Amino acid sequence: MLFWTIVKVAFRSIAANKLRSFLTMLGVIIGVAAVIAMLGLGAGTKEVITATVRAMGANLLVIRPGARMSGGVRGAGADRDLTLEDGQAILREVADVVMVSPEVSDYGQVKYMNKNTRTRILGQAVTFFKARNFEIARGSRFTEQDVERQARVAVLGPKTATDLFGDMDPIGETIKIKGINFRVIGVTKAKGDQGWMNPDDQVIIPYLTAMRQILGRDRLNALYVTVSDKADMAVVQEKVKEVLRRQHRLQVGQPDDFNLMNLQEINESLSLVAGVLTTLLASVAAVSLLVGGIGIMNIMLVTVTERTREIGIRKALGARRIDLMSQFLLEAVTVSLTGGGLGIALGVGAIWTFNYVASKFPNIGFEAKIELWPIVLSFSVSVLVGVFFGWYPARKAARLDPIEALRYE
Repeated sequence: MLFWTIVKVAFRSIAANKLRSFLTMLGVIIGVAAVIAMLGLGAGTKEVITATVRAMGANLLVIRPGARMSGGVRGAGADRDLTLEDGQAILREVADVVMVSPEVSDYGQVKYMNKNTRTRILGQAVTFFKARNFEIARGSRFTEQDVERQARVAVLGPKTATDLFGDMDPIGETIKIKGINFRVIGVTKAKGDQGWMNPDDQVIIPYLTAMRQILGRDRLNALYVTVSDKADMAVVQEKVKEVLRRQHRLQVGQPDDFNLMNLQEINESLSLVAGVLTTLLASVAAVSLLVGGIGIMNIMLVTVTERTREIGIRKALGARRIDLMSQFLLEAVTVSLTGGGLGIALGVGAIWTFNYVASKFPNIGFEAKIELWPIVLSFSVSVLVGVFFGWYPARKAARLDPIEALRYE
């Protein structure tokens, strides 16, 4: 029997039972669509994690004060405050440290004319912008001279600038931070809300100005340590820890009174968790493909039984085993291929729908990604499902005895 004749007969058989054929391929459709959608969501999640950590800065160690120890019990509050001397010691004693950026922060009212907003007030060094990947959209950033002379200058986040000035250009205007006048000299480029913190909603001023004129304290909220690209982050982390323990006069056996975070490790850990969850969800979705394959086998076995007499006639007219096996195997593969194609359309449509909804609700915070490899993978699996689960019914049809088949009612 010619190949195209087999194809025509296969499609005619499927078209003769449209509803049954559709229900048969439904498991494959749902399985393929679910795999594509789950892997798309996972890819979107990983991208958000990577972008968030990258926005905080590359090759960055973050040091924050630890908790107070009293009688062996860890309580609230700083045990020993981080100081500018700690940052200077790290920069001086650890060779692979490129820069250290001290940070002081608080929340307060910022006013312009009759408009005001409560936002985050950051006292930073000039190294902050490079260490934390902040770029200036308008105006300029403050200089080292501004820091040393405790200048009252401010760089606004784009959201803060919009809240206070609307469409007006804020450069050169005067704002009040906790009642003190500051001149706006720049606006940063937007980074996007990161959930737990919005880097677009803040005011950045020189750290000495913040410490001595706004906050009235000498302690730091954090130290950001930028490490050389060629350095081993784990090794540098240990060296920084040694310097801080020496600075804080901690004895052997005493716990650290500071928290040291490696953003590279955090990124890898979060990406690993996201990957595991994505794989788990995709595996659960892939079960639908298995169920769809079982459904194909079940229906094909029923089809063989229903068409036993037809098979007997074809054998009597000279049809070979390979012809019958090809016909029924092709029917099973056609069902799974059609289901795979519809599943791809449904999966991609589900991602588009999710992204459309996400664009209307910014709090969702990420978009699913349409990637080629999940589509190719799921479609290939759907083909294998058709071949694997269609082989046994096709073999059974090919091995039927023509005399017994002709007798079948």
